[in-house]
Amino acid sequence: MPRVIIIGGGWAGCGAALAAKKAGADVVLLEKTDMLLGCGLVGGIMRNNGRYTAAEEAIALGAGELFDIADATARHHNVNFPGHSHATLYDVTKIEPRVREFLLNLGIEIRFQARAVDVKMKGKTITGIILSDDEVVEGDVFVETTGSSGPVGNCLKYGHGCCMCVQRCPAFGPRVSISKKAGVEDLVGKRSPDLCGAMSGSCKLNKESLGDEIRRELEEKGVVVIELPEKFIHKEKLSMKVCQQYALEEYARSIILLDTGYAKLMTPFFKLEELRKIKGFENARFEDPYAASKGNSIRYMSMAPRDDFMKVQGVENLFCAGEKSGPVVGHTEAICTGILAGHNAVRKALKIEMLKLPRELAIGDFIAFVNEEVKKPEGLYRRYTFAGALYFERMKKLGLYLTEKEAIKEKVSRLGLSGIFNENIVVNEGKR
Repeated sequence: MPRVIIIGGGWAGCGAALAAKKAGADVVLLEKTDMLLGCGLVGGIMRNNGRYTAAEEAIALGAGELFDIADATARHHNVNFPGHSHATLYDVTKIEPRVREFLLNLGIEIRFQARAVDVKMKGKTITGIILSDDEVVEGDVFVETTGSSGPVGNCLKYGHGCCMCVQRCPAFGPRVSISKKAGVEDLVGKRSPDLCGAMSGSCKLNKESLGDEIRRELEEKGVVVIELPEKFIHKEKLSMKVCQQYALEEYARSIILLDTGYAKLMTPFFKLEELRKIKGFENARFEDPYAASKGNSIRYMSMAPRDDFMKVQGVENLFCAGEKSGPVVGHTEAICTGILAGHNAVRKALKIEMLKLPRELAIGDFIAFVNEEVKKPEGLYRRYTFAGALYFERMKKLGLYLTEKEAIKEKVSRLGLSGIFNENIVVNEGKR
């Protein structure tokens, strides 16, 4: 049985672990902190705009379990907010234990506080991952889903300084680029010719610190939109956001809150001093990160060049997914790239043809399109998501944006891919 090692326990790593296990591998998931889901612990938005199509494609392909868990822990379904339709808002305070239990019940070994710091190589093949305590975790194939933040110093050099974001580097140690340790030069996202990376804008307010009227409306409807007085409108904040699908003028002119268990503030970098001058926010406080008025995390500093199978170029047995695989934004994008990486890791170990998802599917087109874009000079300045901006416009133009479940299932079936991620490749290959 091939042994697949996943490095990084965010949504992409969970997707890769799920797919590799279903394909028949022995799977070990290494996570540097004490919880899974990474940025998914402060996010909470799924199925908005084109993400609905991608989620239903993943379900039809046979790897929909993580979307099912998100749906089951949702506080609100079918929510509309400026620029976005039919969103699901999962409860960020409840979802991690459910994902953890699900993966453990599948038989996946999860090792927490296991920080990868280096690799053991034989030629261009990784033979093991070296942890911070010098233990070596050996495997046949490896999937890197460590995200794209660089060393902690980048948060000072390019951002506003570390404010203890959800990646919690000061407590659990900084992230290390596995692909770079394996000898591959990383791609670096840009904000301008002189500035690297991008500033994450995800942050939460303590719901109990808000006024009663705001809290009631938020819990009832899932969304609250409050127009701002002119003196509190700072459009320059929009250019700092990672999530270009939310860099719309409405997000500067209004406070937009979503109920994800906490009150998710969709316009970040709001000075607390200013926020408390607005009715209903007199006692407001940031919940995660506590320094959200200043900033969050610097990302897109360390992405691996890869092919459309999700294999890292230049290393024989390393795959990647999520932000590590390009300037992609969002939980859905992480899961979808993760399931293909995990599935193909098993195919690679068995030396059988790897799977490339066709461009008739939104997921297949997204993976190929992002790969083409990052090779262009302007590609590293952009962010890509099913939920908005450049790629969602492309989905609509090409007819890839579908919201009818049956139509999506029929398309996947017509392509001969129904339930392909359910196949235990290891067992089936053994019978041949």
